[in-house]
Amino acid sequence: MTPAPYLAHLQSLDDLVTTYEAIRAGFLALALEKNRKASRLVGEARALQAAALAVGKPGDLRDIGGIRIGLLTASGLSDKSLNHLSEEDKETAIDGLIKEYLEPAGERFVEELVFRFLLVRGDSLGGSMRNMAGTIAHRKFVRAVVSALSIAGVSFRWQHPRTRTWLAASENDVEIEEIARGLTWQLKGHNRTLLFNLTAPIVKNNVDICLLNLAPTEISSGYRKPESYLALGELKGGIDPAGADEHWKTARSALERIRASLTAEDASPATFFIGAAIERRMAGEIWEQLQNGHLSNAANLNNEMQLASIAQWLCGWCYLQE
Repeated sequence: MTPAPYLAHLQSLDDLVTTYEAIRAGFLALALEKNRKASRLVGEARALQAAALAVGKPGDLRDIGGIRIGLLTASGLSDKSLNHLSEEDKETAIDGLIKEYLEPAGERFVEELVFRFLLVRGDSLGGSMRNMAGTIAHRKFVRAVVSALSIAGVSFRWQHPRTRTWLAASENDVEIEEIARGLTWQLKGHNRTLLFNLTAPIVKNNVDICLLNLAPTEISSGYRKPESYLALGELKGGIDPAGADEHWKTARSALERIRASLTAEDASPATFFIGAAIERRMAGEIWEQLQNGHLSNAANLNNEMQLASIAQWLCGWCYLQE
């Protein structure tokens, strides 16, 4: 009998528990990313300030070329909202900024302008940082899969998120782990496509990671068929131990829906879980599900060996089973 795949990197539930060192490193990585993003924000604010200092009164700000977006942001409008507003709406917002906030500030109107710009952009930064843990987790996972394919000498393509085209990978494709919507390859005559954040019709919910036995040209019709799904998994990148249990509950519920939906269709794909913050009680539940077959595989995102093992399993396991 073939050993359970998780035994390649897990010997007990203790192997799943996130260490103090990993938690500390995770928080540090988030802090560094926040500082990197904040540096750009500060640079934008300084550029807005330098341009605004060239005029003597708030009303003249409209005449400065190149700061319109800055004025709209200071007016309280997000980048997303600008796509839904007319030019008249935007002018009204700028008029409101000038009359209600900048003119009452008197000689300190430039300071008030920069303050309001930072207020809006800072809130936007905070929102993006709430998603940053998931972004970092996605990068690490994609990097592990790409490495597994590269080490095996398997050529692959990746899907660009905007154009939806499949591009041949090269050593210079540093953006793959940042933006790839999916990866596809062929191994010993078997087509494999790994898609991220797919709303699977069978499950009727978003699934973090889906491995399909389809070529890209077959996805549009084939992903509606239960037999197309080989493995489905949940990836949780939050590193804060205080939220670990909630992340696992969410993932566990999602995996239960996946199993129920596909079992009803007489399909039984593999299911797996990868988490950054795994407390001991969680690890016990995950280990129990691995042992009773509810989960096919699991790994701690912070353990490079575990992540490499589960990536190799996804890249090569399915064809070995056929």
